[in-house]
Amino acid sequence: MLIVIGVVLLLFIIVPLLIPVPKLDGLVDAKSLADSDSKYIDINGVDIHYKQAGIGDTTYILIHGFGASTFSWREVMPELAKTSRVIAFDRPGFGLTDRPIKWRDFNPYSSESQVELVISLMDKLGVDKAILVGHSAGGLVALNTALKYPKRITKLVLVDAAIYEGGVVGRFLPILNTPQINHLGPLISRVLKNGVDEFVHNTWHNPAKISKSTYDGYYQLFKIKNWDVALWNITKSTYSLKPEKRLSELLMPVLVITGDDDKIIQTKHSIKLAGEIIGSKLEIIKESGHIPQEEQPGDFLKILQSFSIK
Repeated sequence: MLIVIGVVLLLFIIVPLLIPVPKLDGLVDAKSLADSDSKYIDINGVDIHYKQAGIGDTTYILIHGFGASTFSWREVMPELAKTSRVIAFDRPGFGLTDRPIKWRDFNPYSSESQVELVISLMDKLGVDKAILVGHSAGGLVALNTALKYPKRITKLVLVDAAIYEGGVVGRFLPILNTPQINHLGPLISRVLKNGVDEFVHNTWHNPAKISKSTYDGYYQLFKIKNWDVALWNITKSTYSLKPEKRLSELLMPVLVITGDDDKIIQTKHSIKLAGEIIGSKLEIIKESGHIPQEEQPGDFLKILQSFSIK
């Protein structure tokens, strides 16, 4: 029996490292896909892509979810910019932000660094305080930021936020960080790519309304060099800091928004979240799935702007 176990362990150690991971052809630099209003700023050696519009006493910082980018805010950013300053950025591993594959002390994909990135971006752009709006996995980043830097966040908006489901990866970190699994990581990312159509389809209450340009916007991720390595890095590096255990520490006004038909982060989780944050406001948008700012931008804007001016 010991011999059998030893052979199995040996195979686990050796075989994964022998599986070839060929490089992907036809990929381009992120900056080559930049839009006319794209901007870049260096934060801890990483070129962060962001977009900025509007002026005003109020500043919104918009944080997208997993697999998304500044693209996911396209329907609401122009309207917000009519009365406020609005900043949306691409988190490392997504959008048109740099995708480093080596670093020293600062892992740009980790949960801790995502928080520091938000604050560093605010510092470099001269934003003392802001309304933080986080969607899905970006909601986890927003919540962690508000807990660590409460004096910098005037109001917190959590949109279909992945709070209770954000810590699954952490349980498997010892395995995910082995040389064997790290070697296979890019291949795992390429498998995930096959499910993009289904994922985007499931994010909407009425997928029949999803345009080709919307699908194209989410597929842009897969045109950029090192997308598979970066996607693997952020998948295994984003783990929960257990903010759900610290909700009582939130003293700023909090708004929880969810679609009534969220198949990704079930609506009941947002209802639970609002119930556990003292004094928070809950808004459920009808006929909306996981991305209300895209599917029901008019209702989303009314709710957000009403909350912001009070």
